[in-house]
Amino acid sequence: MDRHEEKTHSVKQVVLPSGKTIEVVLFDEAPYVAPAQPDQDLSICLGCESRLVYPVEWEEAGPEHWNVLLHCPNCDGLREGVFSQDAVENFDEQLDRGADALARDYKRLMRSNMSDEIDRFAGALAADAIVPEDF
Repeated sequence: MDRHEEKTHSVKQVVLPSGKTIEVVLFDEAPYVAPAQPDQDLSICLGCESRLVYPVEWEEAGPEHWNVLLHCPNCDGLREGVFSQDAVENFDEQLDRGADALARDYKRLMRSNMSDEIDRFAGALAADAIVPEDF
């Protein structure tokens, strides 16, 4: 029988330039590290052009630059480099917009699920399918 090695991972907290803290799951091996240029759009993967790139690490690299390690969950690619303050601020704003969109979608999904549950419960009540023993 073949033995499959389990990928190990770790969780790291990253403090964004805006002061927000996020948790990032890091998996051990990544296939490549793409080159970086100071004013690139950090949200786009250079390997597969996915817009799902997120920061793994970032720290100041001078008064106007940041050293950033980026990960693409689509192709598992990494990109590391020193980027301008403007590029990092733009990326941080994109991350904020993405987090806001996720929160809106989550709330919409929760409302939809709750509405479906209420409709099923009301239908069960109307059909006398719920008795005191159910509680």
